[in-house]
Amino acid sequence: MVRSVIASPVHFLRVTALVEGVSFLVLLGIAMPLKYFAGMPQAVSVVGWIHGVLFVVFCAALAHVFFRCRWPVWRAAVVFVAALLPFGPFVIDRRMRDLEEGGERARGAATAVPGGSVSEP
Repeated sequence: MVRSVIASPVHFLRVTALVEGVSFLVLLGIAMPLKYFAGMPQAVSVVGWIHGVLFVVFCAALAHVFFRCRWPVWRAAVVFVAALLPFGPFVIDRRMRDLEEGGERARGAATAVPGGSVSEP
């Protein structure tokens, strides 16, 4: 699992986006109500800090994918805006998975032997 995350920048971006999305929902759905309805401001302090770190990691992963995979600016912008919306990372994940699988197929085609057959290990 760790090797596949490192080998595929899009997969790492997907995982990071989903974890960041969950942290955002926890911040909005649990920590904020605890602060305002239960008088526990430390919940927002802790969860907000964690979410902030995860968002920075997400931005770094997005920049890495943008440059390494040569994504168009509009695609990176859509993924970034999706991260700003509460359920955005979950909505955009399917499209990123399709892009990831498309990249895997393209890499597999590059290792094919001339003549149409695929080399066997």
